[in-house]
Amino acid sequence: MTGENTDSIPGMNLNYSKPQMPATNPEEERKKFEKTKKEIDRLKTFILKKFKYILAFGILPPQSIPKFIEEEEAPESSKDHVHIEIIVPDEKVKEIPKIKQELIKEIESAKEKVWAHIMTPSEVWEICMDQKFDLSGAISMSYPVYDKGILGALRVAEIHKSLVLQKFEKYVVSYVIGGSLIRGDAAKTSDVDVFVVINDTDVKRMPRRELLERLRGIIYQYVAEATQIAGVKNRLEPQIYLLTDFWDAVKDAHPVMFTFIRDGVPLYDRGTFMPWKALLKMGKLKPSPESIDMFMSMGDGVIQRSKRTLLSDIFTNIFWGVTSPAQAMVMLNGGAPPNAKKELVNEFKKEFLDKGMLEKKYVDFLEKIVQTWRDYEHEKIKEISGSEIDKLLKQTEEFIDRLKKLRKEIEAKAQEKTVEQIYGDVIDLLKDIIGKKTPEKLAEEFDKEYVKKAKFTNQHLRILKDVIKAKKEFKKDKAEFHKIDRVRKDADILIKDLTEYIQRKDLIPINKGKMTLKTKDKSIEIVNANGKTFLFEGNSVRIVSDKIEESSIEEFEKSIAKQKESPSVEIDSKVFETLRKNYGEFEVVF
Repeated sequence: MTGENTDSIPGMNLNYSKPQMPATNPEEERKKFEKTKKEIDRLKTFILKKFKYILAFGILPPQSIPKFIEEEEAPESSKDHVHIEIIVPDEKVKEIPKIKQELIKEIESAKEKVWAHIMTPSEVWEICMDQKFDLSGAISMSYPVYDKGILGALRVAEIHKSLVLQKFEKYVVSYVIGGSLIRGDAAKTSDVDVFVVINDTDVKRMPRRELLERLRGIIYQYVAEATQIAGVKNRLEPQIYLLTDFWDAVKDAHPVMFTFIRDGVPLYDRGTFMPWKALLKMGKLKPSPESIDMFMSMGDGVIQRSKRTLLSDIFTNIFWGVTSPAQAMVMLNGGAPPNAKKELVNEFKKEFLDKGMLEKKYVDFLEKIVQTWRDYEHEKIKEISGSEIDKLLKQTEEFIDRLKKLRKEIEAKAQEKTVEQIYGDVIDLLKDIIGKKTPEKLAEEFDKEYVKKAKFTNQHLRILKDVIKAKKEFKKDKAEFHKIDRVRKDADILIKDLTEYIQRKDLIPINKGKMTLKTKDKSIEIVNANGKTFLFEGNSVRIVSDKIEESSIEEFEKSIAKQKESPSVEIDSKVFETLRKNYGEFEVVF
């Protein structure tokens, strides 16, 4: 790569050298496998004739064989075999034992040293998500004996990733593939969607917008080079994101980012993408009220926009004007945004029709819009009458109005659950600290004994009052969604600090009675609680009185719980006599 703007970005240390790709030169591989090539070709013809649905058949790079032997616990004797990789569709996973049986028979009859690894695309993606990138890279760089498109798509992405990492390894957070390749319908000419997330948090010497544009320029330049090295027709389509921009989009619950996290598979990750994926699966990445407003607003004005546009724009406006609010409702109800063209109808039906929250005609209308869009994309619809457009626009308007009512219903249920949960958590914690009193008395006591005495701040008191007020307003049906969301966020601060205070308070009884005995050759820890003395030595828990007896952690915890109610710690004088008899003279350290 040459040029002033490609090798120097202020604030980023980029020492570029041409990446050394794995030794998978087709000519060298042909020489290595010359003796077995005829048998491998015959094996390929045999297996494809019997199982026409096979997606790919490749020869794994020799240097990767030890890793595959270790991963699959194959016999050590297979090290000197030619290892082949066969990929079958996910829906044919139950056929794998049958394929293996046929392969083994054929390989044994030919008396060739060939070892087969058979897996589905989902198992390949699982390898990536387990961050076994050396294995996924070997599969990507395998020599393609037969390929319907998956190996070629993986190969060009793997090479492009290597080029990008060679240049930006310090700054690349994640390199992720998505799109048709992950869905399992990749062809030899399919686009390969990849996402590159760059850490921009420590780049301070240039504007972030300028940084993004310059990064894009360099990374896009590698596309042609990767395509040429890979020798494929797949077009690589990289999307470049700065980490700060990406995180903002995730917080706003942007459907593109949610879909990227949900469906994407990492070819490289520095411990960022997989936690996002896990958080999304756990339901921890949730849309803010503002993002719900944004997606709902896409439905507003669709009537006016559609009346001013041509056929293509009409379909586009109606499709997104209907599906985006539908996605917003699924997210608001606790789900991740489903793919608008493939999953939305089923998810929408499951979330709202099956639960009796929405009438069937609205689900039918959504399904009609999605199907109409598919027909339009596949050129089954060439034109549409004005009366049909008017009908669609009217139904769209009714659909949007119904979703606005549905939103209020969902928010009301969410509010009720949120208010009850935060109110219950806060009051329970205060009762643990102060004692059983009414919420109003708890607030007064909290102010008098804890805020005014600087154990907690005025902010904590304000949050407490807001929580109590939100509960009252909700009962009177006066609560607002945005206000409840603010109280929820503030309550997290109060709950965290109250919990820490209780934990510190709980440690006091233990620390009061805790002491260390130092003998000539070792240290022994004892804890006095509720009139009993517990001795901890190694993994054992024993109790000391006029003798030393076996005890348990359960008995110790019960004593600690009772000790919390007592202001003082009592120690039996016999304890020290017993300890001296068993351990000799010692020094007590508190």
